[in-house]
Amino acid sequence: MTLISAPAGFGKTTLVSEWVAGGRRPVAWLSLAEEESDPARFLTYLIAALQTIAGEIGATALPVLQSPQPLPIEAILTSLINDIAAISNDFILVLDDYHLVDDAAVDKALGFLLEHSPPQLHLAITTREDPNLPLTRLRVRDQLTELRAADLRFTAAEAAEFLNQVMGLSLSADEVAALDSRTEGWIAGLQLAALSMKGHRDVTGFIQAFTGDHRYIVDYLVEEVLDNQPEALRHFLLQTSILDRLNGPLCDAVTGQPGSAAQLAALQRGNFFLIPLDDRRHWYRYHHLFADVLRAHLMAEQPDQLPSLHQRASAWFARNGSPPEAIHHALAAQDFEQAATLIERAVPATRRNRQDAMLRSWFRALPEELLRRRPLLNAHYVGILLQSGQPDGVEGRLRDAERWLAENVGVRPDFADEEDFQRLPSLIAMYDAAIALVRGDSAGAMAHARRVIELAPEDDVFVRGAASSLMGLAAWTSGDLATAYRMYGDGMAYLHKAGYISDVIGGFVSLSDIRLAQGRLREAQSNYERGLQLATQPDQPPLRGAADMHVGLSDITLERNDLNSAAQHLLKSVDLGELNGLPKNPYRWCVASARLLAARGDIDGALGLLDEAEPLYESDFSPNVQPIAAMRARLWIADGRLGEALGWALAQGIAAGDDLSYLREYDHITLARLRLAQGRSEGSAGALREASELLDRLRQAAEEGGRLGSVVEILILQALAQQAQGDSAAALSHLERALALAEPEGYARLFLDEGADMSYLIGEAAGQGIRPAYTGHLLAAFAAEHPAPAGEMAQPAPPASSSLIEPLSPRELEILRLFQTNLSGPEIAQELVIALSTVRTHTKSIYSKLNVNSRRAAVGRAVELGLI
Repeated sequence: MTLISAPAGFGKTTLVSEWVAGGRRPVAWLSLAEEESDPARFLTYLIAALQTIAGEIGATALPVLQSPQPLPIEAILTSLINDIAAISNDFILVLDDYHLVDDAAVDKALGFLLEHSPPQLHLAITTREDPNLPLTRLRVRDQLTELRAADLRFTAAEAAEFLNQVMGLSLSADEVAALDSRTEGWIAGLQLAALSMKGHRDVTGFIQAFTGDHRYIVDYLVEEVLDNQPEALRHFLLQTSILDRLNGPLCDAVTGQPGSAAQLAALQRGNFFLIPLDDRRHWYRYHHLFADVLRAHLMAEQPDQLPSLHQRASAWFARNGSPPEAIHHALAAQDFEQAATLIERAVPATRRNRQDAMLRSWFRALPEELLRRRPLLNAHYVGILLQSGQPDGVEGRLRDAERWLAENVGVRPDFADEEDFQRLPSLIAMYDAAIALVRGDSAGAMAHARRVIELAPEDDVFVRGAASSLMGLAAWTSGDLATAYRMYGDGMAYLHKAGYISDVIGGFVSLSDIRLAQGRLREAQSNYERGLQLATQPDQPPLRGAADMHVGLSDITLERNDLNSAAQHLLKSVDLGELNGLPKNPYRWCVASARLLAARGDIDGALGLLDEAEPLYESDFSPNVQPIAAMRARLWIADGRLGEALGWALAQGIAAGDDLSYLREYDHITLARLRLAQGRSEGSAGALREASELLDRLRQAAEEGGRLGSVVEILILQALAQQAQGDSAAALSHLERALALAEPEGYARLFLDEGADMSYLIGEAAGQGIRPAYTGHLLAAFAAEHPAPAGEMAQPAPPASSSLIEPLSPRELEILRLFQTNLSGPEIAQELVIALSTVRTHTKSIYSKLNVNSRRAAVGRAVELGLI
């Protein structure tokens, strides 16, 4: 990579133009504008530039970019890189004015291209500021050549050669030195000065007056240049300054005068700050500084001309198939009716290409009064706002659209696409369903979604699929999981038929979440595997959502206590890359990683990952049934930090006597855990009784809703509650039911995470011949997780003593047992595969709970209490 980074006017583009013109390698040149900040548009233009090298480059990627459901950016880039690798000759790709691109996704895409670049590609970037690319890595690898302002400044000798030979002046050495000193070798200043002096009588006086910083120099010199031009040329420069790029026919249309192509060629030959954008000298642009000052003069001298100039430009771009530029100029002309018509026509293709940021900027520029008169456009805006997580005010827009329809029965606006306009009532109902769902109104969402089904034609698979999916989400939110799974599955089938494959892959996450709530672990796994198969076809780059499938499979394998496989799936998710994940993938990855660390006993590490996950959560239409705050409280409870867990309960305002709902089921089960832990640690019969009563109500509600995943967990907690109250028969009865439900699905962590007390209970169950194969499997897992000291037989742990003010956590008991050995702190950390800092934290907690200050005293106290 070659990086040319310097302020405006230092000749960056000219330098690269001369360099590539004098070389033997083919060149693909892409001059960038602010509109290319959209990743899809950037890649489209990038491929078009590369196709000037070889027409087959991007032959696969370009149609996918323009499809209704484009692949993830990394997948498209992988295809593009493979095409580049097939080119036999070295070539140069120039990205001119990269500073105009302001989008992290474009930076990430270009960084990916650099990281995997075939050797025949050399990238050259001109920019006013360093790009957000891995420059340090490239420097270390000696893969980066850098040119900066200090390299580009003209020396006195170069200034003399430029002024006297190139520009044809006859300046003395002192005059050259004065100009070079005042411009500090800045070529734009020297060039403007030279153009000004060509017609100036008093060159010496001009040079003496020539002072100030670059901004004032440009203003002053452009004024000097303009004042010395023929009136026709001056008008041409001012009127065409509104254009970001110029060619002959476009300039003819804007100025209303013929001959623009010849005029552009003459300006380019005369060093008039005109930069060619292609080898054929068809497209040009003005130097940005030059254009800025020309526009300022145009605004000052001919403000009344601006609207008509922009309207002509808009009309030309519309006729020549460039909707974004046509819309840009229509908005600049404040011709909002024309802009609205152009936007309405452009919405379908622009949304298919995922250019959402561009769409939002267009809509924001339109007056509200106009949007109220354009019902289809207003409805499209609602969809864009909801997709962007901005629901405020969207309902009013839908009501405006409905009022228009009611007041104009039988009227078809001539600006609306007929098919789109006929779909408008179903679109309104669909967005009403989405709004209701965001507000937690499941019944309202269901009613509106049914209305969509009634209104949408049978062959409108996209709208029907969206409506069915919304109905499934509404049922899920209300806790009707069987209906939720059926309706959401129907919606995914419609979307699959419509070709929205990545959305279908993402849908497997929700379908699996529903199956997990139903306690159907095997079907959840099957869904993730189907999604992964769909996302990773042979000889094809992985599709968007592939990373999420591995995160989901990590959760399944973790529950089955295959911690190594769980970790491998998380690593595969990382390898696929963030761009191959859905928007919530970083959040889900952190949560799954936290669960894995917790299973390995690293509670502090798990809490850290939950803190990392919390700001990553992106609200969508799926219910948040396992909030981070409750997950964090569960880890505190497992670690014996009951005071912090109690703070969570108070902050949430949650109580055992609350009315129960599916959306707060996880919270209430967490509260039951807290009351159970308090009862066991304090010997409080009241807390244990409160926990038992709450668990009875929770189990009944979960059973009625078919949420067997919750039922298994609740039964486990009921067994522990009965054990703590001394009713072994009731404890084993609850445990037996839990084992019966859990065994066919292969649950393990639900039992193992309960620690020593559950190990003891399962040992009791095994002794009574209850599900011997399963209990034997679980006891073996307990033994592997909590090995007995050398020379001792592993025994099921008895219930934790209630004589402690606060009980030891399972991890603290592990460390306490290792205190009986000669292992040092670092060796204990290595044995348990946790950080030394975590060992020290647990040691401090053990000392505090046992009221001791040494390992030997801790072991002695634990023996007294029957803990080891």
